[in-house]
Amino acid sequence: MSPTSPLRNLAPVLMPIAVLLIAMLSLQGGASLAKSLFSTVGATGITALRLGLGTLILCAIFKPWRLHFTRAQRMPLLMYGLALGAMNFLFYLSIRTVPLGVAVALEFTGPLTLALLGSRRLLDFVWVVLAVIGLWFLLPFGANMTAIDPLGAACAVGAGACWAFYILAGQRAGAEHGPATVAMGSLIASVIFVPLGLTFAESGIWHWSVLPIALLVALLSSAIPYSLEMIALTRLPARIFGTLMSLEPAMAALSGMLFLGETLNGQQCLALLAIIIASAGSTLTMKPKKNRLSEVELNNAAPK
Repeated sequence: MSPTSPLRNLAPVLMPIAVLLIAMLSLQGGASLAKSLFSTVGATGITALRLGLGTLILCAIFKPWRLHFTRAQRMPLLMYGLALGAMNFLFYLSIRTVPLGVAVALEFTGPLTLALLGSRRLLDFVWVVLAVIGLWFLLPFGANMTAIDPLGAACAVGAGACWAFYILAGQRAGAEHGPATVAMGSLIASVIFVPLGLTFAESGIWHWSVLPIALLVALLSSAIPYSLEMIALTRLPARIFGTLMSLEPAMAALSGMLFLGETLNGQQCLALLAIIIASAGSTLTMKPKKNRLSEVELNNAAPK
């Protein structure tokens, strides 16, 4: 047997894993870059720029005006777009005052809760308890009130709730059109949240020098990760995909440390780890049911 045979056999698995890790790094790198612009354009301003420019990119790729949505799909599509916009809006408001890794971990509890709803097995409740423990030490309760900004934490949890609605509405709205639905949802979100974001943005948003960086944020946070995730999703088993996606809070914490100089204390690191383990465990042990969202549907919904 050739000595390179094992590597050749592993290549079909390692390549999509590497692609997915790059997608997560791109997404969180984009979030770090966006946060670095807060002093110039504000959190609402970067929301408007990311949504607006990201929508232009997605529309150029998917051409949503060619899609036909039935009457039954239109209300879910509207809810999907509203949830997408609110999710972005609240997430950027949260990372004004909350470390990136903590904000993503809190936001991740939205789809995690959705995945665990209706659980009846003892093992499922283990993941619930683990997630609750993680939340308890991340959220500003009691003595922790000075550690994490309460309003920022509330915005992150609110973004997670919007993420859950985004998944539920997206399942119905995108049943026929798949990823192209993201472009239409982003267009709906932009109609509402771009003007809202511009209204409360800092004055620096009107400087032309901001545009290239904002375009890079849109590419790193939308076009690149969405495309790479789709490549990985078609080449990896759903459980492996979902488990790897559970690393997102850790990727966010690493991005915050590298690009923003953010640090987490030991308690916050353990809490973040508990949420990651709960998310990965729930994905690996999920028992498929006909009336439950599939792992692909849960994990193919983009955060953020």
